[in-house]
Amino acid sequence: MENASAAPGAEPCGGRGLEGCGDDGHAPVMPSELVRAVVADRHGAYVDATFGRGGHAKHLLDALSPRARLLVIDCDADAVREAEALARRDRRVTVRRGRFGDLTDHLRDAQIGPLSGALFDVGMSSPQIDQAARGFSFSANGPLDMRMDQRRKPTAAAWLNNAPEAEIASIVRRYGEEHQAGRVARRIVAARPLDTTTQLADAVGAATTAGKQAVARVFQAVRIHINDELAELDRGLTAAFQALEVGGRIGVITFHGLEHRLVRRCFREWTQGAQAPRRLPTTGVPTPVARRIATVAKGVRASPGEIAANPRARSALLQAVEKLSAKPCRKAERSATWPERQDPRLARVAAVVTQSPTPLAPFLASARSWGAW
Repeated sequence: MENASAAPGAEPCGGRGLEGCGDDGHAPVMPSELVRAVVADRHGAYVDATFGRGGHAKHLLDALSPRARLLVIDCDADAVREAEALARRDRRVTVRRGRFGDLTDHLRDAQIGPLSGALFDVGMSSPQIDQAARGFSFSANGPLDMRMDQRRKPTAAAWLNNAPEAEIASIVRRYGEEHQAGRVARRIVAARPLDTTTQLADAVGAATTAGKQAVARVFQAVRIHINDELAELDRGLTAAFQALEVGGRIGVITFHGLEHRLVRRCFREWTQGAQAPRRLPTTGVPTPVARRIATVAKGVRASPGEIAANPRARSALLQAVEKLSAKPCRKAERSATWPERQDPRLARVAAVVTQSPTPLAPFLASARSWGAW
């Protein structure tokens, strides 16, 4: 996946774009580390949720027995053609085109499960980056598309040319972590209509002095929004964990901070149990339903040698967990007697904070209604 913190002057990239079957010059990131982290049962059922060009899938198949099964998923038409060619050569492989957030449906349709393992190598594929016609890269001029699944709408151009300035600024700030998001959004709106990657890059360049780094952050933000990437990753991880048998494993390679943090938060909830709000007394103990893989611990980075041979691996982070229990993760609960021993206003605060799915807004609204603290 494109990485907003790449070396100055370089176009960030990475992710399953590094995968390949070997004949197109691409190489998968940390293939041995990922396979070692995921495979616990050579005879089990597995899913490669991000097939790309099949680099990780082929390494995984080499580690599995003839009795194993592998479901491969991708939403990109070119990747699916590669996957179908692999399936014709290897009867263990089943192919589904679609989004990995719909993993539960794919498993049901393929009649595969429960899973012994699942792997995710999140982001773009190198062919997607390298083909100007896909619109992912600002290094070459091409149509402003950015869709991983070209059956879906809208394109990046359609969204940028119709979205309100405030919405563009919000997306650039949230997904690109760009501090000058307001200026960038104003410049984009002023430059409409935008039809090509060069036009978008020029508009961003005119709004900031950060150069290619700012352009990379904006391209990342637009791409994440168009493809709903973070929500898709969250859905995919949840579906994969639910489909795992006890002892099954999930391995995930991510390429920038937003993805790193999402996976870390998800894994923390499984390995530590869902936590109650801080500083509120609790009853019961959170129940972990997973553990981190010892060989991976809290994350593994690509080796210096791999980065030298494959610069797109420089921002990659591998994280993995093993499922310990089929029971749902048990949350610690706030003590029922605690608020009654406190100021009534604090009881109201506790109720709002612990019960609201978005606690901050109602908390602040309540605080304002009470006046001074």
